[in-house]
Amino acid sequence: MIDLMGYRTWLFDCDGVVLNSNRIKTDAFFRAAEPYGAGYAQQLVDYHVQNGGVSRYVKFQRFLTDIVGRKDYEKEELDRLLADYAGFVEQGLLSCEVAPGLDRLRALTQPARWFIVSGGDQEELRSVFRQRGLDALFDGGIYGSPSTKDDILAALEREGVVDSPAVFIGDSQYDFEAARRAGLDFVFVSDWSESAFDFKDADLKRGSLAELVSQF
Repeated sequence: MIDLMGYRTWLFDCDGVVLNSNRIKTDAFFRAAEPYGAGYAQQLVDYHVQNGGVSRYVKFQRFLTDIVGRKDYEKEELDRLLADYAGFVEQGLLSCEVAPGLDRLRALTQPARWFIVSGGDQEELRSVFRQRGLDALFDGGIYGSPSTKDDILAALEREGVVDSPAVFIGDSQYDFEAARRAGLDFVFVSDWSESAFDFKDADLKRGSLAELVSQF
């Protein structure tokens, strides 16, 4: 059993961990791509689910090149897809469920530093967390795309702000792999996950943050 009390840094994915927003984003990918045809839109959804935690910028680029089959596309077309997607997502993020137990976990882990490291758009995340009064919990900062999680974690390490021991809380295969590449322990939370990955090598597996709180 890992020592949860011993961690000096906690890094959290957002969607499916802090916010119950995976389904919101999955639906938004379909709706944004639907003008290209339902078949193409479903292929994007399948790619999105298989690559949880990867930036929307990468996903829509792959949609245009690998799914629709464009060798070249105008930046305006990508920007329109991204804007449509963001519009579908915004209201959902402002109203979806916040993980039960989040405030209690924050109280139990003082004085550890907390970060958000997400595939979601960074400015969108900061706006949503500020409007929902969650930003103060994450004293280390709220980070997201267009930087990848690998790049964010590497930058935080270079800046010397990730004090060891540190743990990443995630719900996707990419979360697990990025955490391992950064030398972090990993806790998988499953209740809101859309991933089919088995997470057998995670340091701890729990259903939710509320269940994690019960470990203290």
